Amino acid sequence: MQSREIRQSFLDFFAQKGHTVVRSAPVIPADDPTLLFTNAGMNQFKDVFLAKGTRPYVRAVDTQKCIRASGKHNDLEDVGRDTYHHTFFEMLGNWSFGDYYKHEAITWAWELMTEVWKLPKERLYATVYQDDDESFQIWNGQTDMHPDHILRFGDKDNFWEMGETGPCGPCSEIHIDLTPDGSGRDLVNVGDYRVIELWNLVFIQYNRQSNGSLEPLPMKHVDTGMGFERVAAVLQGKGSNYDSDVFQPLFERITEITGVRYGASMDDPRDIAMRVLADHARTLTFALSDGAMPSNEGRGYVLRRILRRALRYSKNLGYNEPILHQLVGTLAASMGDVFPELVKQQETVKNIIKAEEESFIVTLDRGMEIFSDVVDNVRAAKGVIIDGQDAFKLYDTYGFPFDLTTLMASEVGLQVDSEGFERCMLEQKTRARTDRKEKQQVDDDGADWRWFSNVHASAFAGYDQLELPAVITGIKHAKDKLLVVLDQTPFYAESGGQTGDRGWLANARYRFVVTDTVKDGDAILHVISEAFDKILNTVVILDDLSLNEHELSVEASVDRCVRQDAERNHTATHLMHASLRRILGQHVQQKGSFVSAERLRFDFSHFSKLSDAEIEAVEAEVNAQIRQAEKVVKYADVPYDEAIAKGALAFFGDKYADRVRMVEVPGISVELCGGTHVDNIGSIGLFKIVSESSVASGVRRIEAVTGSAAEKLLWNEYRELQQVRHLLKAKGDEAVSERVAELIEAKKELEKQLHEGKITSLLNRLTVELHASPEINGCHVMTKIVDGVDADTLRQAALGLRYTLPYAAGLLCSVDDGKVSLVSFASDKAVKELRVDAGKLIREAAKCVQGGGGGKPEFATAGGKNIDGITKALEAYAALLNTLLVCRDE
Repeated sequence: MQSREIRQSFLDFFAQKGHTVVRSAPVIPADDPTLLFTNAGMNQFKDVFLAKGTRPYVRAVDTQKCIRASGKHNDLEDVGRDTYHHTFFEMLGNWSFGDYYKHEAITWAWELMTEVWKLPKERLYATVYQDDDESFQIWNGQTDMHPDHILRFGDKDNFWEMGETGPCGPCSEIHIDLTPDGSGRDLVNVGDYRVIELWNLVFIQYNRQSNGSLEPLPMKHVDTGMGFERVAAVLQGKGSNYDSDVFQPLFERITEITGVRYGASMDDPRDIAMRVLADHARTLTFALSDGAMPSNEGRGYVLRRILRRALRYSKNLGYNEPILHQLVGTLAASMGDVFPELVKQQETVKNIIKAEEESFIVTLDRGMEIFSDVVDNVRAAKGVIIDGQDAFKLYDTYGFPFDLTTLMASEVGLQVDSEGFERCMLEQKTRARTDRKEKQQVDDDGADWRWFSNVHASAFAGYDQLELPAVITGIKHAKDKLLVVLDQTPFYAESGGQTGDRGWLANARYRFVVTDTVKDGDAILHVISEAFDKILNTVVILDDLSLNEHELSVEASVDRCVRQDAERNHTATHLMHASLRRILGQHVQQKGSFVSAERLRFDFSHFSKLSDAEIEAVEAEVNAQIRQAEKVVKYADVPYDEAIAKGALAFFGDKYADRVRMVEVPGISVELCGGTHVDNIGSIGLFKIVSESSVASGVRRIEAVTGSAAEKLLWNEYRELQQVRHLLKAKGDEAVSERVAELIEAKKELEKQLHEGKITSLLNRLTVELHASPEINGCHVMTKIVDGVDADTLRQAALGLRYTLPYAAGLLCSVDDGKVSLVSFASDKAVKELRVDAGKLIREAAKCVQGGGGGKPEFATAGGKNIDGITKALEAYAALLNTLLVCRDE
């Protein structure tokens, strides 16, 4: 069977068993900040297992795109070295949410594997949890698996847990024996590639408590996962995942590019390199197609590590040019029918990967030179460990991921000081993470909810109402705040980049101030930062608040002004997205957004800085559209596939159900969007772009304001311009910019003259001192600290001193902004006749100030950070020069 047929037969088999075929979730989790990547099929159903969400079906089947390249489930270092590890893979899975359980899961798995796929029964083994007699009896009594092939294992192998707490349960795994003679019984669960796990059937029936105890769940679930690449290799009779038709198109393309063929041997460096390239190209293509971007932190850094690791391996194929971007089209052609995003995003992904490859290749060769120097130094010192600071320099300056340095070190028989590297990482300035707000952890402090109802979900009515009566169904104290769940609410919870609503909850006694609204599964949490007791006329200490049953009814009111400002910005984002695609090209795709009442921020794929003309064109078009005052049409319950077929664009970062909300401005824009919007685009009023900048390679960012905020910005700029006109005494029709440009040029000329005057004055003074300096073998020698000058002034003065006397040499030092500057000079005759070398001399002096530098024999510069070492630097320089000149005289 071809891999395409295998995948489809799995989906069809369970569809016939009443399962709904669901789309693969993106590999970039939209609503789970704890995950860098989707790493298992269960990720998109996590809220169901936690009893925080529901689905309109109780049976599901899918093929899930997965990446395991970071954290606990990390296969990165094994990829390429063997024939079955991957960073990207597909997981085939079937699910039951409180419907069928062990009997159906086991017997259907056996039916598929032995009756549909015709796998040899004598080669299959089932493992069950050590005390799961029910599963054992089903395997033994309801299938014809040989009893000797049903094995029991403990917690490590056959008890699945989501985390330290939460849903968990025993599992039953199906393994296949690939040994030549079928003698692999003792190799089950020992990590031997000859007997591998194909399918894991997880029976979620407990909730692990914080004290370690197991509490039975009210509903029992089935969660299964099968490695698609593994089963494809087995069904195709291949001894390696990489030998199946899943990977063959990639290997053929790599051969076209490099001229190297795959299949020499498992340990051949070229085969290893081709496996790495094939696997990593898949990971990058799928991740970038789902909206991820290479960067220096988080998942972006993991992707950058993967890309650079692949480029390093491509050298084993004798190929030193960008290669990964040339594999994107192959993946789109071979897998685009199953994952259409690969085709849709293919040009954008190719451009992003190519830009990353070109950027790294520029620094790769220089980094390799530095690495070689480090290795030479370690060996010269008869050591075996590369210092963590050197590894950090390769990372920070040349972009070498730590594991790449470790890989190169292992190839030359060395190790790397990982603890030293981590210390350097900690010392590096912490990058701002303004988008990761405290509220993401708002429900993680371990406090208990107090529920007044069995219904924990919230009905959202805020598309049409900003005020409504509601009943409090649950409260929780968390981090100086009170979290409140209502049975129904007009408050929009943050999603898709739009911030949560603010407003008030009030009843006869209390008035609560809602400062934010967030989601937790199907529940909407109203974050209360302040409460007022209207009867006692006092502010309430939230930690002490305890509601009575008769105080649960409230009037929920959204802050109308804040909501409307956010709606203006959100609808303007849609208009701007459409304009960017028309003006810049259809390659423009959203890569992130933020919409609040105050402003909007929009990240999009584009590969060059927008010109002033392009920014002006986008802004002008959006404002022209606003003046058309078109109505905004909102479709509430549209099938996802139908909306996409109508041309709706899906925003990156949103999670879409099978039925979606579509927002359309006729003739201008159509998007899938669950956010709130104006009823008529005319109410946006005015749109003004504030800034355009780069976020990452191939990603630009626009920030803008609308409505009264845009008006305020323009009025402030107008008033400031008028003040400038007044100061310049400019006439009404006179161009202010020309007058300002003239003043700037005049200022530059004055600064130049002043600087030249300072240099001349300093040079005159130093010339007098050089004439009076001591002579050694006829050569005047000067070593001097020059106060109050910057590095450039010091450099210019030293250059002048070279021509003052026929035989002269010296070292000048200064301190500016806490940094030491050193300049060494020597006249032409001192260099040619006395063999004075300013470059060699300054390198020794620089060591005294914990710095480095160099240059030519006649002129050299250096810098350092140890101000206290300046005197020693001068002494060291003078001593070396004295030795040189005296020895020559002798």
